[in-house]
Amino acid sequence: MENHTYVAIMAGGVGSRFWPASREDKPKQFLDIAGDGRSLLRMTFERFLKLTTADKIFIVTNGKYKDLVMEHIPEIGPEQILCEPSRNNTAPCVAYAAFKLQNLDPEANFVIAPSDALIVNDSLFTANIRKALNFTANNDALVTLGISPDAPHTGYGYIQYLDETTDTEDVYRVKRFTEKPDLDTAKGFLRSGDYLWNAGIFIWRAKTVLDAYEQYAPEIYALLSQGLNYYNTEREQSFIDEFYPQTPSISVDYAIMENAANIFTIPAQFGWSDLGAWGALYHESSKDSEGNVITGTVITEDTHNSLIRAPKNKLVVVGGVDDLMVIDEGDVLLVYPRNREQEIKALRARAESEFGENFV
Repeated sequence: MENHTYVAIMAGGVGSRFWPASREDKPKQFLDIAGDGRSLLRMTFERFLKLTTADKIFIVTNGKYKDLVMEHIPEIGPEQILCEPSRNNTAPCVAYAAFKLQNLDPEANFVIAPSDALIVNDSLFTANIRKALNFTANNDALVTLGISPDAPHTGYGYIQYLDETTDTEDVYRVKRFTEKPDLDTAKGFLRSGDYLWNAGIFIWRAKTVLDAYEQYAPEIYALLSQGLNYYNTEREQSFIDEFYPQTPSISVDYAIMENAANIFTIPAQFGWSDLGAWGALYHESSKDSEGNVITGTVITEDTHNSLIRAPKNKLVVVGGVDDLMVIDEGDVLLVYPRNREQEIKALRARAESEFGENFV
């Protein structure tokens, strides 16, 4: 199985809810968000080295970030970087990776995962991925890792699974997906005990998922299948530059996972956060005695439950406030209530509209 195991890491987003740290020219996947000297992309790459070799790990990103990818992951070659000419959400991205890998290896069995998730227990994560790969190697199955929820979070998609295992232990058939429910619905899901958070980490054979595209996303399949003679050749990029922008902008969840019948999940508990916004980083980070998460040279006085991020060579003093985000990036200072983090994307758009691209 391992000879046919590949990984595709999705790293093309702009991370707008992590503004002002995440910028158009250097989005969050290239930042040392966790504070350990490695970017999120680098952490994700190293995690997958426990599963396969560097030559079988591919990065799907926006073309403008190709050099950044090479800088952060010098172990891979340029042919392992799939450069999207446009941001069309995850369905075209997944299809592109599947076509390329199937062309490379007709038996390709691969993981496709975001570059910006925080995983606490790498060993347990790898064990879950191996279990999924074993299952997809022997079944025409589309597998997703589901995270046991610990709160009625409204920013995640939910997976309802049937309480009956397959022949493989801990692999369950999925009944339905529900994207980002309201709070009351999310509370009901949590009480029922048969829902998981959708981690956006998928495992399948290239052939299996392409069969699903042909049936459920025929427009994407028709466009990208025209490049069958071009993938993994010098003509691949010119083909992608012409045809990829014509694909509809839709997530793989809506295009495939909500429609296909051969969906399975593995309930996982390896410690996960999608780091979609500053609140997720606050929740996952170590806190001082006052409940603050601090990065940089910071003095606090009578300040509690706040996330404070200061640039190098700058002293930041915060006092007499609670429950704030204080994000100082030098040219942009954000001071905002933590419980209103979902407004940051709109604030970023407003900053661009009123003051130009220099601040985003």
